[in-house]
Amino acid sequence: MVGTALLILIGGGVVANDILKKTLGHGGGWMTITTAWAFGVFIGVVVAGQYSGAHLNPAVTLGLAVAGSFPWSEVPSYIVAEFIGAMIGASLVYAIYKDHFDATDDPLLKRAVFCTSPAIQNTFRNVLSEVIGTFVLLICVFYFSSAEISDGSGVKIGLGSIGAIPVAFVVWGIGLSLGGTTGYAINPARDLGPRIVHSLLPIKGKTDSNWSYSWVPVIGPLIGGLLAAWFHILISSTNTI
Repeated sequence: MVGTALLILIGGGVVANDILKKTLGHGGGWMTITTAWAFGVFIGVVVAGQYSGAHLNPAVTLGLAVAGSFPWSEVPSYIVAEFIGAMIGASLVYAIYKDHFDATDDPLLKRAVFCTSPAIQNTFRNVLSEVIGTFVLLICVFYFSSAEISDGSGVKIGLGSIGAIPVAFVVWGIGLSLGGTTGYAINPARDLGPRIVHSLLPIKGKTDSNWSYSWVPVIGPLIGGLLAAWFHILISSTNTI
């Protein structure tokens, strides 16, 4: 919960800083947004990793369970915690940037701080984008899950906080290369949790929460996570790529 809250605080915060009016970071651009989201992943993983394995994403939790790397009995509580954390993070972003929400006239920009929307509405390709982006994330997570190196004598050495850096790089790369179509939710909690918060908060001049699209950044990442898990099982069983 805490790790996901920190992820959304940093990720949602950079979007607010970039697109809301009268912020010091206004107009920072896509590089700024994707970089801070990657840093948000790093922060969340570093803080939560030693306690929970740093699950910040229901697609990751589900994918690891399908692959046999995480107990099914803990899946429901982890997913609930991830959604609660995402809602907490989004609420904190609003509290910090309240004056800038009020100073911004465009309701779509206000909503964009909380949740994703497609650059071009095309349901099939929007889902495909989320599926592929999440697949890339998960297939890498499977190989990062044992963040350790050998000292040359066969003794394994944990990488500690440094072990979170590769995951952040993957998220950064996904955002820069694949994120331009849908905003790369690649995480059901990241999108749906803040979208619920957007619908509940008394945001001045807000629009609807675009519920007709809300299923895409939920179903797409879950499909991508499952495909990555099955692919990992296949590769592991054949020991070849």
